[in-house]
Amino acid sequence: MPHAAPSSGHASPSLRFAANLSWLYTDLPFLDRFEAAARDGFKGVECLFPHEHPRAEVAARLRDLGLELVLFNANPGDWASGERGLAGVPGREADFRAHLGAALDLAEALNAPRVHVMAGLCDDAPAARAQAWSTYEANLRWAAAQARAAGRVLTIEAINPRDMPGYLLTRSSEALALLENIDSPHLQVQLDLYHAQIVEGDLTMRLRQMLPTGRVGHLQIAAVPDRGEPDAGELHFPWVFEELRRLNWTGWIGCEYRPRASPSRHEPGRATSAGLGWLRRANP
Repeated sequence: MPHAAPSSGHASPSLRFAANLSWLYTDLPFLDRFEAAARDGFKGVECLFPHEHPRAEVAARLRDLGLELVLFNANPGDWASGERGLAGVPGREADFRAHLGAALDLAEALNAPRVHVMAGLCDDAPAARAQAWSTYEANLRWAAAQARAAGRVLTIEAINPRDMPGYLLTRSSEALALLENIDSPHLQVQLDLYHAQIVEGDLTMRLRQMLPTGRVGHLQIAAVPDRGEPDAGELHFPWVFEELRRLNWTGWIGCEYRPRASPSRHEPGRATSAGLGWLRRANP
């Protein structure tokens, strides 16, 4: 499993970046985005919902292009109607279990090591939150056993309430505390630095505190506040990347951002490719 440890003083390997195909190359059909990512030098990809596409086609592209699907989301329920996960939704336990089983089956078929499990939305009333949190913990305990049997890792991610109002899990510190309580190596934090900066800030110290625990399994990045390429805004990514090297981060870093360039009808995919200067600078 990916982990971080204190630096030994030796040079760290290159950082490993995975293209999020639900956010990048979006002016191309989904199945064509794999080739575009490989052409731009990505060795890993992630996406939201591969179950919406033919399994055999996704597997063929991964195989033929030598790409690793490093993470994807389990079915979050009815996304179009506003559902954002079921793990913390009382009364939907059966649906959650069915979706998780299907996701673990898909992860095996696509050789994906990690599946992100979304918590869901919750009313602000204290009683409702308490019930949702109890459901969330019980579901995650059950899910950890399923992941162990399947040889996979499940991740949970804190999401800022500005982008996703009402989401149950909003703070990475809460995610870490919950997983320390459950204490399963098959449950890890998916630490999105964009969300963490908006809600909690102090990212350098957060990385120094969280990564050495071994409970962070995946990172994601985007500029703050516009969620564009990680080369502008209030986060200084050259510092962030150097901090990750100092901490010997060896896991994947998902590129879940929205390219700033406008898509071109004549050059599909160009908007993403044109904004990858930051990637070349990150691993000189």
